[in-house]
Formats: sequence, structure tokens, C-alpha cells
Amino acid sequence: MNSVESHAHAPDVSFDGGDLDCGNGLLLLIRKHIDPLQAGGLLEVRSVEASVEEDLPAWCRLTGNELVSLTRRGAERSFLICKGLLADRGVEKVAVPVAPSLPSAPPLTARGTPADPPVVTTSAPEIPALAVMGIGSWPRPPWLWRALHERLQGRLSEEEFQATADDAVRLAVDAQRRAGVDVVSDGEQRRNDYASFVGGILDNCQLIPLTDLLPLVEHPDEFAEQLRTLGVPPERVRHPAVFGRLGRSAPIAGRELAFAKSLTDAPIKVELPGPYLLTRTMWLECVSDRAYATREELAEDIVRVLREELLDLLSGGAAIVQFDEPVLTEVAFAPPSTRRTFMCGALSEKGDVEHELAFAEDLVNRVVRGVDRRRTALHVCRGNWTTDESVVLSGTYHPLMPFFRRLDVGTLLLEFCTSRAGEIEDLDGIPDDVRVGIGVVNPKDPRVESVEEITAKAQTAIRKFGADRVILTPDCGFATFADTPITAASVAEGKLRNIAHAAAALRSRV
Repeated sequence: MNSVESHAHAPDVSFDGGDLDCGNGLLLLIRKHIDPLQAGGLLEVRSVEASVEEDLPAWCRLTGNELVSLTRRGAERSFLICKGLLADRGVEKVAVPVAPSLPSAPPLTARGTPADPPVVTTSAPEIPALAVMGIGSWPRPPWLWRALHERLQGRLSEEEFQATADDAVRLAVDAQRRAGVDVVSDGEQRRNDYASFVGGILDNCQLIPLTDLLPLVEHPDEFAEQLRTLGVPPERVRHPAVFGRLGRSAPIAGRELAFAKSLTDAPIKVELPGPYLLTRTMWLECVSDRAYATREELAEDIVRVLREELLDLLSGGAAIVQFDEPVLTEVAFAPPSTRRTFMCGALSEKGDVEHELAFAEDLVNRVVRGVDRRRTALHVCRGNWTTDESVVLSGTYHPLMPFFRRLDVGTLLLEFCTSRAGEIEDLDGIPDDVRVGIGVVNPKDPRVESVEEITAKAQTAIRKFGADRVILTPDCGFATFADTPITAASVAEGKLRNIAHAAAALRSRV
């Protein structure tokens, strides 16, 4: 772009990016300032870093924002960026408060997992044999995911958003109770997706659109098109970016648990992203390495905050806390060169299979150490962002069996209602004190499976593990990403209802 003497339009917000480049923090600052603007709002970015003049136009094209003009004054460049297209800008300028500067990191205690506090027990009732439960996410009403985006952009207050989310949770819990489940979830209604939502809660972490990180890949335009082909437009997916030492000054899911408990006396399950998933997701070279020297160092703080959260949730009355680690199947099944099978972790590096599984095992076991095994679970699937089975991973659980045998969690929640997952018979050697949640309906299939189909799948699991060790679930959640649900709420309720009918029939027999 050719420079001009001065900008023809006055900016709504300005900030000085100094010598930061687009791969080392400048995009985080741009996102911090541009999100609160209305469509057509103008942001001025000042910079003395020469590479920004080449990289910023590419970022604008990828994110759908317009680079309006450029000025130069010696070494300093001033970029005027319109949120969206300049043609969308209204006649009257809307006053927008200047976005706050990035917070400083909180004081650190000793590195690594601190000495374990006394392990708490939960007051929740035991989970019965052949219990029926969802995996987690529930289809969100359109008015909720619109509110989610407004909140992420700083245009909806926290109080307004939480009131809106409360209404959606009531609908999700009511649907599960009508269906007859034994264990209830809040449906992850307050989350933009199942994992990255923690980026909007943890200290020194920020949720930014995946498009902001595309300059970190070799061919960003090609990568963006690949993501769209998979059914997940990168501009709609938020990714957690770490810009300081992680802290947990507020609960991650405490509000979810408390509100769900106010709606039902049924046992409550709370879902959290697993420590390996979060480490893979948050470790981005040229971003997280500003705060952490290595991926392993980042993982230390992730283990700490997840363990703190686990103990708080159990003391708060959660019946079971589930950790999601679906990216493990990418480790086990995808070719070594593959990095783009999962949206979460798509930009991060991974090592060989043996190393990654050992790393994941260590992280999970450190989070749950000393906790009653009956109150912890691990969910593993092969991807759940699209109904197109052809683009999702395939492979039996055989490569993951050594990992499963060494885990200290008390329940494994696994998908089996798809040919991509192999057979239940592949689960040889699961410890006798570990329950197995068997996926008996496929959330990607719009058809509601019959009670007979579900019963047959469950009977196979009962023959292998015994009825007291079997839990019945869908393969995965019904809406991994807020605005791209896998199925409709009415279909999800029908699937759970038939699982409950099958479970009742099976209990009467065994």
C-alpha cells in the first residue's frame, strides 16, 4: 500500500505497538482494541517494526477488515484499520472506550505443582450402574451464540450475558431431565466451545479468532481454506493465546456447577479440557514463548490450575469431573506430518506417538492424583466439529490401550457408535476398577437410534465388562462449537430418551 500524508478519517481508538511484530504480540494488541468497536469502527496502529507493513495487510485480508490508509513519519508507521469495510461505517462516529492495556502477570509462587492440599470428597450421590449421561455440549439457541459473540467482542456486559446463559441452561437441563438421564450437565452453554473457553477466564490468557494466528503457519490462505472445507470458518473460532504466566483468580466452571445444582437434585457432571489438550492448544511459538521457555514449563501451570479447579468442583458437589482429551486420537492415528486434523492444537507442534502419550499420561495423572477415582473421567473421541464422517479420524483404540491402563481416572468415556472407532472387543486390559462409558448413539447422525439398536450395543459392553462397570452415553457432545451444533436439540433429546429406555430395560434384566 502506498503511504499518504495523513489519514482522511479520524480513528476511534489508537495505540502504539512499538517494535512488536505480527508474530510476537502485535496481533494480540490489535485484537484487544478492535473487538469492542462497532462494524465500521476505525483503529489506528502505530509501529516502528518494518515487517508489519508487509504482514498487516495479509492479516486484514484474512480477517475481513479493511486497511484504509498508511502514513510514515521517519521510522514510525501509522496504519488505519476499519473493522469490516469502510463502507459499513455510519455517518455518526460511535464513541468507544479505549480498550484496557494487557494485564501484568500475577506474582508467582514456586514452579510446578504445589504440595497437594487435603483431597476433598464430594457430597454428590454415587453414579449408578448403567447410568445414562450426555458427554457435555448441548445445542445452543441462536440467541445464545449471538450473545456469546457479543460478549467476546466486548459489546455485551458480563451480567447481561450470564442472565442470557442462565435461560439457555434451564432449557438444556430440562431437556435432559425429560429424556430421563441419570447424570446432568449444564450443556456447556456458557462456552464458545469445549476447550478454548478457558482463554477468557484464566489470568494472562486471551481468546482471539484463529485468523489472527494464521500468519504463524507457512501458507495461511491455504490453511484458512482447509479449515472452511472442514466446516469450521476460522474467523468464527476463538483460540486461547497465552501472553503471561497463567493464573486462576476465578473459577473455571464453578458458576456452571452452582447454577446447574440450583435446577435439579440429579448428580451433576462438569466437563473440563484436559491438560494435554490445553498444552497443545496454548503452546504457540512466537506467542506463548514470551512467557514460557518450553511447552513443558507451560504444562506445569496448566496442571496446577486444573487441579485447583478439580478440587473446588468436587468440594462444591460435582458428582464427576470429566477431562476431554480428543486430540490424543490425532497423536495415535494421524501421520506424523499431520497437524491439522483438530482445530484445537492445529497450530502446535507434536512429537512422536510414544513421547506424546507419555507426556499426556503424566499430565492427567498429576491433575487427578489422590482424588477418588470414581469421581473423575476421561473422554476421548476422533473429532466432532462436522457431520462429514469422511474428514474425521479413524482408528481403533488399540494404540491407546497402554495409555488407558496406566491412567488414574475412574471412568473412560469412549465413542463406539461409529465404524471409525473399531469394536468394544478392542478394549482389552482396562483395569477392573475403571468404568467404561460406551457411546451408543452417534451425534453426527440425524436419525434417532432405536431402543433395540442401543440395547444391542450396550449388551456387548455388558458381556465384556459387567453391568456394574458400564455407563451409556452418546459418542460425543451435540454442539462442540457454539454456532455449529452437530444436531438439533430435539434430536439430541430423542437420542438420550432412547438411551434411557434401553438402560431401564437392561437394569430390569441384570
